[in-house]
Amino acid sequence: MSYTALYRKFRPTEFEEVKGQDHIITTLQNQIRANRIGHAYLFCGTRGTGKTTVAKIFAKAVNCEHPVNGSPCGECAMCRSIAAGTSMNVIEIDAASNNGVDNIREIREEVTYRPTEGKYKVYIIDEAHMLSPGAHNALLKTLEEPPEYVIFILATTEANRIPVTIKSRCQHYEFKRISIETITDRMKDLMTVEQVDVEEKALRYIAKVADGSMRDALSILDQCIAFYLGQRLTYDNVLEVLGAVDTDVFSRLLRKVLDRDVAGVLDIVDDLIMQGRELTQLSADFTWYLRNLLLAKTSDNIEDVLDVSTENMRQLQEESQMIEMDMLYRYIRIFAELSNQLKFATQKRVLLEVALIKLCTPAMETDQDSILDRIRAVEEKLDKAEAEGFAFRPQGEDGSSAHGGDRPGGAGNGAPGTDEEEMIRKVIPAAVPEDVQEAVNNFRTIVGEASGILRGYLKKARLSLGGENRLMIVLPDRLSADVVGREDHVKELEGLIEARIGRRVELEVRYVEEGRRFEDTFVDIGQNINMEITVED
Repeated sequence: MSYTALYRKFRPTEFEEVKGQDHIITTLQNQIRANRIGHAYLFCGTRGTGKTTVAKIFAKAVNCEHPVNGSPCGECAMCRSIAAGTSMNVIEIDAASNNGVDNIREIREEVTYRPTEGKYKVYIIDEAHMLSPGAHNALLKTLEEPPEYVIFILATTEANRIPVTIKSRCQHYEFKRISIETITDRMKDLMTVEQVDVEEKALRYIAKVADGSMRDALSILDQCIAFYLGQRLTYDNVLEVLGAVDTDVFSRLLRKVLDRDVAGVLDIVDDLIMQGRELTQLSADFTWYLRNLLLAKTSDNIEDVLDVSTENMRQLQEESQMIEMDMLYRYIRIFAELSNQLKFATQKRVLLEVALIKLCTPAMETDQDSILDRIRAVEEKLDKAEAEGFAFRPQGEDGSSAHGGDRPGGAGNGAPGTDEEEMIRKVIPAAVPEDVQEAVNNFRTIVGEASGILRGYLKKARLSLGGENRLMIVLPDRLSADVVGREDHVKELEGLIEARIGRRVELEVRYVEEGRRFEDTFVDIGQNINMEITVED
């Protein structure tokens, strides 16, 4: 006898064998037990979730001579003939190839005849969304008022393409994607029956790739078993068959990207291509890896959210501390766009390499979410240059250091952050409104002593007196406020103000609320030295 594929060999023959659709199975069994059987059903859901299988079991159950708890007995003549495909009571129609008006007219003529055996004629119309508009219209009347011995079951993967007039005449059942755990457990049971040695980690990866489809999972498993026939099927074997990449490779790839090591990133890509890895799958898996990182960074109970091993969990938590949130958003956006492009591309390697180079060099992009990453890249270069012996010390208008000791309250020649400076900070009294006014009057000079990035954003600033003698710096947009409001930048400004006026002034950074005029609401520091200050309650 010829070999039978796993998904055909182990197709469920009774309701109890159907996995992951308990909400539908329970409803149908209750209907059969209570003899409340409908005349038309619409089964919707993604591929491989059991729509046609459940339709066939339901057809057997309503015709079974001795149903057991709402399920077919599988032993009576009707159950055996339907299972063998010889029953005249169950008619399967593929709407993809029989989608014309004439096909529906044939059905309308056939339903006038009673079944020769059993209680019901069941019409299973697969891919019902493929019916033409004329065929849908021809089906309407029969679907609304069929003879009492006829049941229609329409199965579709695209419920949005079914006319509302058809939907309103059917009981609508939505088949869910099957969970990874359910698919894995089912494959374990089948491998026990088949006496195949398979690593559990391999089964879990197959279940993840199947994306909620039991049929896809069994087809992939069949393929992997055939490739390593007679051997133990391991996780690495599955990766090799599918052209997929292990998470350790993604970890190395991400660390190279964070180091902005373009050459190292391209070396990893070259190795993967030489191993025959499939680039579309690589892009999808790396996007999923970034998604896991995002969850690890934002969720407190990460173990309840992510389905990964303890070792991978530790790795994700470590790497989530190495990357900023805005960087993750940007990386996910770039790879989501890449996944769509790779579906129709002929030069997949080029597109993948360009996407990874974008991650390493944010200056290539002008999108708003890349600006913070570009600023971060500049700051990293400055820090690296300082570490190599180059000093970038902010200069005042008179050429002296921004933290020099000639101004009141300065720290002498001591470097910022020394114990001497900290002691001086402790004895400096807090500012009163007159002192805040003095800070405003000197703000132009103070801005000139700030670091380059901060100085650029402060050119757009307006000043206002906040509550409790705070100096409020108001900027025209959220991005500017985020940059100026960073803790290190606020400390830098407070230090410059202390050095200039000899008082501690607390700063508050905001941006203009939507609908308010920026020019009319706050004081323009560029227009006048002797300015009025708006006092907020």
